[in-house]
Amino acid sequence: MNSLTACERLDIIRHKNRPTVRDYIPMLFDDFFEMHGDRLYGDDGAIIGGVGYFKGKPVTVIATVKGRNLEENKASNFGMPHPEGYRKALRLAKQAEKFHRPVICLVDTAGAFCGIEAEERGQGEAIAKNLMEFSSLKTPVITIILGEGGSGGALALAVCDELAMLENALYSVISPRGCASILWKDASREREACEVLKITAEDLSRLGICDGIIEEAPGGAHNDPELTAEYISEYISGAIKRKCEKGLDELLNERYTKFRKVGEFSEN
Repeated sequence: MNSLTACERLDIIRHKNRPTVRDYIPMLFDDFFEMHGDRLYGDDGAIIGGVGYFKGKPVTVIATVKGRNLEENKASNFGMPHPEGYRKALRLAKQAEKFHRPVICLVDTAGAFCGIEAEERGQGEAIAKNLMEFSSLKTPVITIILGEGGSGGALALAVCDELAMLENALYSVISPRGCASILWKDASREREACEVLKITAEDLSRLGICDGIIEEAPGGAHNDPELTAEYISEYISGAIKRKCEKGLDELLNERYTKFRKVGEFSEN
């Protein structure tokens, strides 16, 4: 699978049968109890969050939601969160901090919703506050990019101690379509943008942004969701063990250093 181009991976992660978080959560976590609302405006169907058990250990799960048909996509706003979704995520993260539960974030979004109503309710502020608060959250945070990780909409759940990607996932500063629209004023050049952005798991591992690449079932996660879930479970298990063994000061210092190193370069 490592020989696939970014465009070919884009086709795989947009396959109509690719598993969503609603498939993965029951396979990864026991007794998951969903919590709703941000206590400020309402409940956002694009982000699901709650408490469950991972191999007997209580964890908080926060995930962006995509649908596989029109009805599911309408309920989840096509996986594009509103401000209240990010505020719900932060509420649950702070609760996890209080009770010393690791936070597991599962990300699959083309980006945050950019409609007028989202801007009116403070979309930029909600994302920025998550970036700030997650950077100093006093509990381990593990993020896994399941498919698309688009722009600040994904980054709001990806300031973490370890970031892993499924092998066909893409993680980018902007969606390929958005890049083509801005750079070339031509959204039809999406696939060209996909190649030049360097957004595959291998690219981001080489750049020091992705900490681990998680294998998928042969041909893509949609061919065997349960096998892919097993690979995800193995990674989460190792990541929690690695991070829970550290003292709080060491955990926060390493998280700070991790993001300070992003974008480092040298000139000759």
